Amino acid sequence: MSDLAERAAKLDAGDPLAGRRDLFDLDDGVIYLDGNSLGALPRHVPARVADVLTRQWGRLCIRSWTEGGWWDAPERIGDRIAPLIGAAPGHVVVGDSTSVNVFRAVVSAVRMNPGRSEILVDATTFPTDGYIAESAARLTGCSIRPVNPQHVPDTLDSHTSVVLLNHVDYRSGRLHDMGVLTAAAHDAGARVIWDLSHSAGALPVDISLHNVDFAVGCTYKYLNGGPGAPAYFAIRPDLLPLLDQPLGGWCSHRDPFAMDAEYVAAEGIAKARAGTPEIVSLLTLDAALDVWDGVDLHQLRAKSLQLTEFFVECVQELAPAATSVTPQGDERGSQVSLSCVDASDVMAQLISRGVVGDHRPPDLLRFGFTPLYTRFVDALRAAEILGEIIA
Repeated sequence: MSDLAERAAKLDAGDPLAGRRDLFDLDDGVIYLDGNSLGALPRHVPARVADVLTRQWGRLCIRSWTEGGWWDAPERIGDRIAPLIGAAPGHVVVGDSTSVNVFRAVVSAVRMNPGRSEILVDATTFPTDGYIAESAARLTGCSIRPVNPQHVPDTLDSHTSVVLLNHVDYRSGRLHDMGVLTAAAHDAGARVIWDLSHSAGALPVDISLHNVDFAVGCTYKYLNGGPGAPAYFAIRPDLLPLLDQPLGGWCSHRDPFAMDAEYVAAEGIAKARAGTPEIVSLLTLDAALDVWDGVDLHQLRAKSLQLTEFFVECVQELAPAATSVTPQGDERGSQVSLSCVDASDVMAQLISRGVVGDHRPPDLLRFGFTPLYTRFVDALRAAEILGEIIA
């Protein structure tokens, strides 16, 4: 057995999260390294969804809004996500998409900061955040300025209303310093919004510790909520009474069933809701979140760092023509992006041989390491196959 194989076996044997892998429906013939795009299916979810469809909808029908707890599902499931992002109970709601929640957060933040006219947006962000921020800027009369996160402190001024940042760069896997950048924004009198789509479920996040104003994120990546699963919206407790969100609908009304012509916002986090919640997707997510019961997020982060570091080391030895563009150590999320020639073709060949990652033009191979189910032997085998393909 090679030194790398011995180390992989030893690391897997000592992994405190190893038992979590059995909770997922994984194909033994596939090394799945794309959980940063779509998380794997927890085994128990199909039966729970079947109950939603056949009993709750099929038998109880409309009674499930009350008897089945459908009505308060957005807030209840928000409270399950809160510990994973360090949010206060009662200050996270689940519903709509990340794009919708980015829009909701940007406009709300601008309304809380009158007299300021510029929105700073992460120049490296996932494109939809930039698109939504531009739309929000047009609607609020603000200008928008893309800026690299490391340059935010030097760019802030008295005109800055809102700063919108991604916690992890979706291309490179770089983890940005939430504490430093949030403090810089606050020192300049600006509000800050963090998109946690590539960090929640991959590493400990604490928006309360860092006094974050707003946070949004999707649930279908590391949280394993399923394709198209609803996103979440979180707000700092002291800002909730001030929230004037732009998408107030009947479900965020103080008395939804009064059907009043005049809109009056609900109390609490319900005021961040809009229309009828997407019940089947919400309850699918609710079931999927069971895999997080009892998980130590610090163990999760330790394994993530070990996995990604081990993979980079394997690539350096077995596939040296592929070069990591992902930072080392604590500046890394839970992915490794490699630059190589003919990256699109290389990824297609990897997938055909059972190593599933993804490609980002022009030259990046992207591998997401989900600590709940990725093993060290998976990292080694992926590097071996990559080396064979490139050779």
